Amino acid sequence: MSHALSEAQDATGTRKAEIAAFAHRMRHNIIDMGEAQGQGYVGQALGVSDLLATVYRDRLRFRPDDPQWQDRDRFLLSIGHYAIALYAALAQAGILDVEELDTYATDDSRLPMSAMATYTPGMEISGGSLGHGMPLAVGMALGLRGSDSPARVYNFLSDGELNEGSTWEAAMSASHHELGNLTAVVDLNALQADGATGSVLRAEPVVDKWESFGWRAVRVDGNDISELLRGFDHLEQGESNRPRVLLCDTTIGKGVPLLENREKAHFMRVDEHEWQIAREQLEGTVQS
Repeated sequence: MSHALSEAQDATGTRKAEIAAFAHRMRHNIIDMGEAQGQGYVGQALGVSDLLATVYRDRLRFRPDDPQWQDRDRFLLSIGHYAIALYAALAQAGILDVEELDTYATDDSRLPMSAMATYTPGMEISGGSLGHGMPLAVGMALGLRGSDSPARVYNFLSDGELNEGSTWEAAMSASHHELGNLTAVVDLNALQADGATGSVLRAEPVVDKWESFGWRAVRVDGNDISELLRGFDHLEQGESNRPRVLLCDTTIGKGVPLLENREKAHFMRVDEHEWQIAREQLEGTVQS
């Protein structure tokens, strides 16, 4: 093995280890926040921890001490009820103090259960009404390009949002305007409030759909850090004027077997004694 190849493999291994450690800390934060409420969108948050850790540890350009830095990359949380996951990521990224997570969903907290840009540093939009994130992302990407900004826009949406016509109208606009500074990231956890996503309104073949709208599309295991890194790397190659989408299959409750694919997992209720079990199981699933 050449010295250069060995160094490259070591660097990749270090990146993966740092992202895995970031995700592991996020999951502990999520369990702690969830326990304070006894319920919530804990399953989705655990499921996307590897993805958000990859984005915040390896992709986004930002300054922790200056969340409004003009040239920052914009990360839009279209799925506002995933706020608990993003709070954990923002804390691990240094934008929020970890201690502030203790105030999650309490009166006068800057960390409400559903995302509010007016309250939380690092929260770019107030998400929640599904289908709003992609139109906002398109407008933001157009504005940044018009001002010659180097910033990129990442819009994080759910597979349930693929049921919304506004998502596809915006996707068509992004392709038409050749927004190469826009990347969509989709959580494909196959569940929404009314049941299995495939039974509510089937989106498959989802890769073909995005490609038919003019996007560069890659589908990966969203709980595999190596695949996430390869997926992002692949999307950044090729035509620079096409919007990109990373489609991520995730497991609700990932890292905590007790909560993985639990019945009625969209808004999860966890018994008081189960939170410590969740922590102990998480300690047995640290990625190497």
